[in-house]
Amino acid sequence: MKNKNIQPKLTLVGAGPGDLELITIKGIKAIEKADVILYDALVNTELLEFAPNAKIIFVGKRKGFKAFLQNEINSLIVKEAINNGHVVRLKGGDPFVFGRGFEESEHAKLYNIPVEVVPGISSSISVPALSGIPVTHRGTSNGFFVLTGTLSDGSLNPEIHLAARTNATVVILMGLSKLDEISNIYAQIGKSNQAFSVISNGSLPSQKTVFGTSATIIKKVKDSTLKSPALIVIGDVVSLPQTTLTNLVNYNLN
Repeated sequence: MKNKNIQPKLTLVGAGPGDLELITIKGIKAIEKADVILYDALVNTELLEFAPNAKIIFVGKRKGFKAFLQNEINSLIVKEAINNGHVVRLKGGDPFVFGRGFEESEHAKLYNIPVEVVPGISSSISVPALSGIPVTHRGTSNGFFVLTGTLSDGSLNPEIHLAARTNATVVILMGLSKLDEISNIYAQIGKSNQAFSVISNGSLPSQKTVFGTSATIIKKVKDSTLKSPALIVIGDVVSLPQTTLTNLVNYNLN
């Protein structure tokens, strides 16, 4: 028989890009109060230590592997909330940036489960910043796109074609396997020298950043043995860290 004292609740918590310290205080407080935590593959597992008495369930997805299908995760959230109380759905980055957080919150609401959202620091802005790349910069880029590189059917996101024709910064998540197609898009519209950067394991000690252009980035990434998880940053802002470094060197030499 269900315990009448159980108060079902779902809290969607953004865990940030990976660095343990890049989570909000509110996010930590939610984890500490959790009865159950469902966490993703890109979550820093050290965060689970803030909930030593919670039931912990891994529901992550990586390329070629899914612990649970999305509809199974939705059902699990409801089951655990009804049976155990406060469920924290712990997601890398921000729950609403390619995290399916809205799908999960709407499913919980169908069962009258209260939902709270604790936003997280998205890798789309934080990881470039940690490599010295601003996604916007006065006189260089007045805005930025955040796109998924790969659709659910495995095909390339067609919106990349549209973004490539603008002067905005383009940040592509889940696109490393499509890097050759993406670079070709830029080459085909006369942007063979467009600055590219690929950043792996953003915010972690193992973070690796490769700089290049649409013409050189494929070889540079292969030579670096860089692997997923990685994001791609495209635009004139990518050249700024290198330009600044060159200017500083020249200044010191003079």
